[in-house]
Amino acid sequence: MHRSTRSAIVLASTGAVLALALSGCSSGGPDPAPTATETVTASAGGSSPSAATSAPSSSPAPSSSASSAASSSGGSAGGGSGGDGGRCTTGSLSGSVESGSGGAAGSTYVHLALRNTGSTTCTLQGWPGVSFVGGGSGEQIGAPATRDEASAHPTVTLAPGAVAVAPLKITQAENYPTATCDPVSADGFRVYPPGSTESLFVRDSGITACRSTDAGLLSVQGLVPEGQAAD
Repeated sequence: MHRSTRSAIVLASTGAVLALALSGCSSGGPDPAPTATETVTASAGGSSPSAATSAPSSSPAPSSSASSAASSSGGSAGGGSGGDGGRCTTGSLSGSVESGSGGAAGSTYVHLALRNTGSTTCTLQGWPGVSFVGGGSGEQIGAPATRDEASAHPTVTLAPGAVAVAPLKITQAENYPTATCDPVSADGFRVYPPGSTESLFVRDSGITACRSTDAGLLSVQGLVPEGQAAD
């Protein structure tokens, strides 16, 4: 075979190999380009280091919400004063007993007065919890007051120094047989403002209570502004 013929065969074979290689690339062979593209897309969808660093800057928002909630709850955590327009707390009230209408035979009406001693306006609504206490220790005597639920019970807004009153009917212990009443001198009243689990002691001397819970002597009406009680 002549040298020129062999050269032609080699060149033809080389061309065929190159053609097959090119054909393999175009028919779905591995191509690094899509891999590079997917890597870029994943990085774009994740948080960059700068974004992760800046995220804590939004964390004060919950603290701000908590502060707003505390402000609207009605006074300080210690209960020293009712918040502006919020419920009056026990710590912002003082209690006293004022003259009422006098009542009927066998009973008397007094006004249980609650004064706002705080520095902000607050509200009271409903019936206070009331019971006799005595023995110099604040021990409850007998049954607590029943509620006269037919009585007016508006929301009373108290400016600093203002007073709300709850007419309190006190039945005379002498109306009951001694064995039924088991009479004892009382030191005054334990009073729970509406919605409160803390009480006030309101001194009132010269009253007789019944130790027996079978002889209920007290009935309380809803709180109203001072001067508007209709007992």
